[in-house]
Amino acid sequence: MEVTLKRTAALVARNPLQQHAAAALAAAQHQRRRPFSFSSLTRPPPNYPGHVPLSPVERAALVVGAGLGSLFNPYRGDLIAIFSEVTATPYFIYRLRDAMLASPTGRRILRDRPRITSTSLNLPRLRSLPEGTVGRTYVAWLDREGVSPDTRAPVRHVDDEECAYVLQRYRECHDFYHALTGLPVVREGEVALKAFEFANTLLPMTGLSVFAAATLKPSERRRFREIYLPWALRNGLRAKEVINVYWEEQLERNVEDLRRELGVEPPPDLRDIRKREREERRKKKEAEAAAAAAAAAAASTASAAEAAAAAGSV
Repeated sequence: MEVTLKRTAALVARNPLQQHAAAALAAAQHQRRRPFSFSSLTRPPPNYPGHVPLSPVERAALVVGAGLGSLFNPYRGDLIAIFSEVTATPYFIYRLRDAMLASPTGRRILRDRPRITSTSLNLPRLRSLPEGTVGRTYVAWLDREGVSPDTRAPVRHVDDEECAYVLQRYRECHDFYHALTGLPVVREGEVALKAFEFANTLLPMTGLSVFAAATLKPSERRRFREIYLPWALRNGLRAKEVINVYWEEQLERNVEDLRRELGVEPPPDLRDIRKREREERRKKKEAEAAAAAAAAAAASTASAAEAAAAAGSV
């Protein structure tokens, strides 16, 4: 018996067809023993610390849910952050990463991987810089708008680690774009800046945010359509890739020089426009109230005169 088994094994070893058949049979038996699963529902393992990979079903659900939620409520920063991550792949974030790789400064940023926080920038030092410098303009904008660079959420749903840093860098540089353009954090200013960013970066989240213009007041929509959308498209398309600015090295530079180098012209001061409009509305209401009071006083005087005349006739 033992001799027969050895002889059979030797024949299998010499016959390639029998070898392939035996391997296929073993693989099929192993596959039958594996638990059944849907690949579209299975979450892959993380690729780097903090990475939260998504299954195709999870990604699709977040695209719809976070997209609609951020569209109807532009102040939901968490939904905007998630939508930016789940829509950045498979093309857009790689395009932005390649733009950085094509630039010497962009390559240095990818190599150094700096982070923008209140500590890394040393905000008290920026407040001591001369007026008109990039750093002073940036910190003045932070103080005026009451925001901090420490509120940017970490990127978790981009699978490629280097691309995750690219999106993180874009996210942390957002306030520098605000300071560079002077646009405030009110809804109207955010929509205008997102239009600029979309023209410059092509990230889908920035393009979707432009549709939030439909939620603006009629006067704001008209102003966005006539002033800020043309400005955003013109400047975003002609400007250099703003993702390649090493902001940490530009803090002591004149902000106007940097704007000219990048090809970015600041739009009309939105804060000033809104302030003038509020003042005009206040004066209009005061004038209407004064006119109403004068009319009421005149009517009262007329009534008193009529009463006096009636009393005299009696």
